[in-house]
Amino acid sequence: MNALRIAGLTVTRGAGPVISGVDLTLEPGRITALVGPNGAGKTSLLEAVSGVVPASAGSVHIGPDEITKQSRVARARRGLAHIEQGRAVFGGLTVLENLMLTARTRARADELFELFPELEKRRDSPAALLSGGEQQMVVLARAFAARPSFLLIDEMSLGLAPVVFTRLLPMVTRFAEEGAAILLVEQFTHLALGVASDALVVSSGRVTYAGSAQGLLDSPSTLHSAYLGES
Repeated sequence: MNALRIAGLTVTRGAGPVISGVDLTLEPGRITALVGPNGAGKTSLLEAVSGVVPASAGSVHIGPDEITKQSRVARARRGLAHIEQGRAVFGGLTVLENLMLTARTRARADELFELFPELEKRRDSPAALLSGGEQQMVVLARAFAARPSFLLIDEMSLGLAPVVFTRLLPMVTRFAEEGAAILLVEQFTHLALGVASDALVVSSGRVTYAGSAQGLLDSPSTLHSAYLGES
């Protein structure tokens, strides 16, 4: 399967770059944790990869093909999905109707209910009436139904209690085990590193660590230095 390769990616907003010269490869079956202080440029990086905002320099490739100038829709057709911050459910639709937007068939929707059993009992409830954790499950299930090759997840835990987020993480792990390449931006750093194979720390718009996720878990001093911007 193809990998997604980011080379020298730079995003400029306002007076200057918010993310500069990032290199990263997302490989099938692996989770990369993208962590760093608030305002470090993590969201801008994901938005440039998925096509929400243009990159001012650098390139994005899927396999041999460059997609840097392609639209967000074209990138999605290449198997690139982006779960943005917040819970983007369609509140007036039921849980089942939300899932059918990407599942297309009832059989595929039933598979998702097996993966997310908490949603089974709420399948006919309007999504607006679900708890925050349940809405996040709907967002994840909808993304899984599309079977993307590359999944960018931005702050899945936003607004959730740590215990709820902990329950959702195995779903992300399972999706990677099925072959997807995942880039996970997360405020709960140690939980994200615990499920990731690889890690990237970004501070003040630049990469200060790239390597093993376990390496950061085993060396708190390295993680601390990377957060402070010390490469």
